Amino acid sequence: MREITHFIDGAAYAGASGRYGDVFNPNTGEVQARVQFATDAEVDKAVQSALRAQQTWALVNPQRRARVLFEFKRLIERDMDALAEILSSEHGKVIADSKGDIQRGLEVIEFACGVPHLLKGEYTEGAGPGIDVYSMRQPLGVAAGITPFNFPGMIPMWMFGIAIAVGNSFVLKPSEKDPTLPVKLAELMMEAGAPSGVLNVIHGDKAAVDALLDHPDIKAVSFVGSSDIAHYVYSRGTAAGKRVQAMGGAKNHGLILPDADLEQATKDIIGAAYGSAGERCMALPVVVPVGKKTADEVRERVLAELETLKVGISTDAQAQYGPVVSAAHKQKISDYIQLGVDEGAELVADGRGFKLQGYEQGFFIGPSLFDNVKKGMTTYHEEIFGPVLQIVRAESFEEALDLPSSHQYGNGVAIFTRNGRAAREFAARVNVGMVGINVPIPVPVAYHSFGGWKRSAFGDANQHGMEGVRFYTKTKTITARWPEGAVEDSAFVIPTMQ
Repeated sequence: MREITHFIDGAAYAGASGRYGDVFNPNTGEVQARVQFATDAEVDKAVQSALRAQQTWALVNPQRRARVLFEFKRLIERDMDALAEILSSEHGKVIADSKGDIQRGLEVIEFACGVPHLLKGEYTEGAGPGIDVYSMRQPLGVAAGITPFNFPGMIPMWMFGIAIAVGNSFVLKPSEKDPTLPVKLAELMMEAGAPSGVLNVIHGDKAAVDALLDHPDIKAVSFVGSSDIAHYVYSRGTAAGKRVQAMGGAKNHGLILPDADLEQATKDIIGAAYGSAGERCMALPVVVPVGKKTADEVRERVLAELETLKVGISTDAQAQYGPVVSAAHKQKISDYIQLGVDEGAELVADGRGFKLQGYEQGFFIGPSLFDNVKKGMTTYHEEIFGPVLQIVRAESFEEALDLPSSHQYGNGVAIFTRNGRAAREFAARVNVGMVGINVPIPVPVAYHSFGGWKRSAFGDANQHGMEGVRFYTKTKTITARWPEGAVEDSAFVIPTMQ
């Protein structure tokens, strides 16, 4: 049995807790490895390593830190095929999707390579008589990231790329479901020239998370996962005096206006709803056609597309998506499908009976489709996180606009239309953090920032872009005067620049 260890102080570290988690091959349903779970002492060992490394890493000039990231980027590109295979073998997503996962993280690394420019402060000459004012951005110290199973490459790089670039060190706690790739990323960071301890990886469950949230030497925590846990992480981390950005769940909607290109919109929705087996926080599991004619046509087009959709093992180049991550998650999705039926939604396509020949024990579930889903249903209110698409019919633009705006989640939303004025109004009014106009998955590019609203995000700082730079740094502002001549009297009122 392969054993996955922690990565501390630049090397593999065998833990002593005696606690482990099983790592499955989702294609076969078999346990392929076990991952060590850290004790509080082992979490502290990783933090102390990061603390020592950060004190010297912060003194390295930004240009030299950028050179390490440039080399890290080159190494990722060199090993892309092997890294994607590792990711797919533990997560279940198809190889092409795994490469996309890694590439979107690599784009943030590319952004972070510009850190010499990103860290430039502001300067005002002559703010007062002989007085100059300037600012600088300085690292926080040790930062930590707690990342989910669905993007084991992208989301860790979103976090540690910027944190390390600006002079922090980092402790990563990835998902215990697919932990091998994050360790490989840390090994490549060492190969790229980062000092030992700048990037550490510890594995575990809630005990490891709590140890990170409570540790006095960790100054900032970034989290992505479900909303309930995001709220917990935010509350406990901020109570301990840390900066926290905690991204939660989602229920992204795709509005289709009658004037939309329905052929293109349908294809976009199919990819966004069923890609990666629906295990994306930016998936599009709810489609909202406006008007009966539009809804009926969308339904028929989706059904026709489902007939051609191929579900296969991760290494099948012809497969559109693979298995879900675990047997427990497969059962959870199946339970939601049954709940939808019980609530009165129309189950048009049922993927629960799907079996892949030769892989009957794999965690596969076929594409499912509901029509006539209503706003008050539990399956509409909650995140299913699987290959299930729901059609919620709306009679008007205003009714359609209200659905994502009033939903508990506010991560992403899309509108499909040829009407520029309607799209512009929708983008301005919808109560959601990220908007796509004829773009089904509106994940911003790396030099903008990623973040939802409402229960999709806790804290006031988004991921990557300049928001990430601000999150992982603290601003210091200096007011300087070099007096000449006679000594001035003491001032007993607040200084002004007059």
